[in-house]
Amino acid sequence: MRNILSVIALLFFLPAIAQKKSAKPTDPLKGIEPLLEQVLKDRKGVGFAVAVVYKDSIVYAKGFGYRDLDKKLPVTPQTLFAIGSCTKAFTSSLIGLLNKEGKVEYDKPVRDYLPELEFYNNEMNQSVTLRDMMCHRTGLPRHDYSWYLFKTNSRDSLLRRIKYQEPTTPIRQNWQYNNFMFLGQGMVVEKLTKKSWENNIKETFFKPLGMKRSNFSVKDLEKSDDASLGYGVVNDSIIKKLDYYDINAMGPAGSINSSVTEMAQWVMTWIQGGKYKGVEILPAAYVAEAMSSQMISRAGLPDKEIPDAHFSTYGFGWMMSSYRGHYRVEHGGNIDGFSASTCFFPSDSLGIIVLSNQNASGIPALVRNIISDRWLKLTPIDWNKRANDAEEKARKAAAEGKGKKDEDFTPGTKPSHELKAYEGLFRHEGYGTVDISLRNDSLIMFTPNGDAWMRHHHYDVFKAYAIDTKEGIDTSAEAQTVLVQYQMDINGKINSLSMGLEPSLKPLVFNSVPRPMSLTEEDLKKFTGEYAFTPTNLAKFYTKGKSILYLFVEGQPEYELIPNGKNEFKLKIIEGYSCKFEEDAEGKIISVTFLQPNGKFKATKTK
Repeated sequence: MRNILSVIALLFFLPAIAQKKSAKPTDPLKGIEPLLEQVLKDRKGVGFAVAVVYKDSIVYAKGFGYRDLDKKLPVTPQTLFAIGSCTKAFTSSLIGLLNKEGKVEYDKPVRDYLPELEFYNNEMNQSVTLRDMMCHRTGLPRHDYSWYLFKTNSRDSLLRRIKYQEPTTPIRQNWQYNNFMFLGQGMVVEKLTKKSWENNIKETFFKPLGMKRSNFSVKDLEKSDDASLGYGVVNDSIIKKLDYYDINAMGPAGSINSSVTEMAQWVMTWIQGGKYKGVEILPAAYVAEAMSSQMISRAGLPDKEIPDAHFSTYGFGWMMSSYRGHYRVEHGGNIDGFSASTCFFPSDSLGIIVLSNQNASGIPALVRNIISDRWLKLTPIDWNKRANDAEEKARKAAAEGKGKKDEDFTPGTKPSHELKAYEGLFRHEGYGTVDISLRNDSLIMFTPNGDAWMRHHHYDVFKAYAIDTKEGIDTSAEAQTVLVQYQMDINGKINSLSMGLEPSLKPLVFNSVPRPMSLTEEDLKKFTGEYAFTPTNLAKFYTKGKSILYLFVEGQPEYELIPNGKNEFKLKIIEGYSCKFEEDAEGKIISVTFLQPNGKFKATKTK
């Protein structure tokens, strides 16, 4: 009887067990769209895309808003965005692969692999390692205006600037974010593999991960049929379209463009310990080090309102923190018109990618946190309201500060010289050259990434206001400006100027340099013709226009040349590269020597 009752009891419970097994689990993200749409609205955003990864699958992917506001083209999960510094994890991963192959060691001086990289002092030259560069502990501050304001197409040119960039702390003492150190890692990869950084990323990661549409340049971004434009917010509410910023020379620090669905493949690889669809993409040992704390980045103290979010460290191209008791690996990205966040929770097998088309935006972090709370079944925090409250507080503080007297301004003063005396070229070897010229009754500063109007502030100090080619000059109290202070020699001649381009250092000194020589078309004729390095390797010099000499070498772009002394010219867009022509006793040009960082190369004139 007891056995029969047991069987009956078992049969009684079987339907309930079967029903439990067949019931679908509750979707933690169900109904989340209104919350995310409110974030877009309150942040005055144009659009964003989000993808959520669980283990080795995309469980949610959606676009919000527009990728082109004027044409009302919607964002899709396949829309390409600039991901900015989310690129850094890709670059350091190439170093990780070289380490596995025995080609580099993290803790050897980087100059063992890239002697062309020179630092500010001998201690740094002898001590800075790849590990130091990968986790931002070299002692160098950002020095971002060097690459951003003084843009160049040459990685060699940017690398040479590091020698003249001053550190603010000893090596390994403080964490200081620095894009140049990721440029350096990319160039180590290029030298050891004899392939460009772009080709390394494409072959090593993009191809095996199926990231077919991801690319590296704004030109490729413009060609795509589903790519986002970039936007910013002016005066708290006005949405403004921004031009793409071409970051190609600084590419290893932040030039990748991708979509949330393709970035999801990258995140899956990390969640799976370096494997994608069972194939090893990254060594497990590297993955473990990269998402481990290599350097404390800031205090990371708990917020009184959110005590379970704390600690802040940096690994190799990743930031680590405890998000409400869950270990989070994350990196943000920002470049003109775009903001991004790529993150994953290794212990929870969860990944979240948010890409937005808003400049310096809080959208990616807010969306990431809202989704994290939902998926991890945490007590929800109204992250959007917290952001609204913080913005309102900042607006009130700004309003209270309006109209207050500038205590650093002395009224009633005037420049010590006529305005024309302040013209000239001024150069800092760690940054670049500014050209200041008098236009009508105003001084204009010309830089490779935009120009500025210089209004007299007091004494020999001027305030530089950016000139927007479409909007004009914003001279409001909220406008971002740079103070330019002139210095003179003992005879009263202007010989330098200073600008505070790196907040952690005293103003940087740009020394006066002579303007390049001006030559006529007739002067340039003697340099034109073909010059041979070898019978099949030629350099051609020719003129276009009235007084400009050009150089063309097969397989390279056309270079405009600038006179830089007798029979000598420098390449306009690549610093550190020049050519010097040699002549015979009769003054006839017979050869040219190319002077560049990796040596001198002579070519003989053939015709």
